[in-house]
Amino acid sequence: RYVADQFADVAPSAKPLASFGPFHMAAPDRAELIGSIESDTPAQFRALLRAFLGVTQIDMLDCPGTGDDEANLALARMVRRAGIATYVPDGGSVRSGGVELFLAGAKRRAAPTAEFAVHSWLDEDGMEADDFAPNDPVHTDYINFYREMGMGDAEARAFYAMTNSAPHDD
Repeated sequence: RYVADQFADVAPSAKPLASFGPFHMAAPDRAELIGSIESDTPAQFRALLRAFLGVTQIDMLDCPGTGDDEANLALARMVRRAGIATYVPDGGSVRSGGVELFLAGAKRRAAPTAEFAVHSWLDEDGMEADDFAPNDPVHTDYINFYREMGMGDAEARAFYAMTNSAPHDD
């Protein structure tokens, strides 16, 4: 799930202390995220946590989404369990599956000029959320995830419906 990578030229704010996939350590307690979440990103994040025990915040500079929804939700749960905050700075962009990662922050903040974009998921068979009945179990993982991130049931369902209100290609 990606929304067009219009910010492909984004770079870390300074020479990183270390990099772990799309995560670049700007300081011992702060990582910058530039890039998409893929199948290997949870392992890269585990390595980051082993190397930098004091990480408290992820600055999401540019996250166009994910190529692996399961890995993205696993990473998001790791962020939540670690008590790490998420922040989207001025001009930052979080799109598609990256929004779930933002929601995982133990505390979440976004600058007024931060950009968020959502759209329907698309499975490996080209099916979107609205191709399934509202009570189909395929929707449960996302709704449960939103509940885990602190939303009430009605709010989780409404948020899920909003993210799927735009077709995948929009």
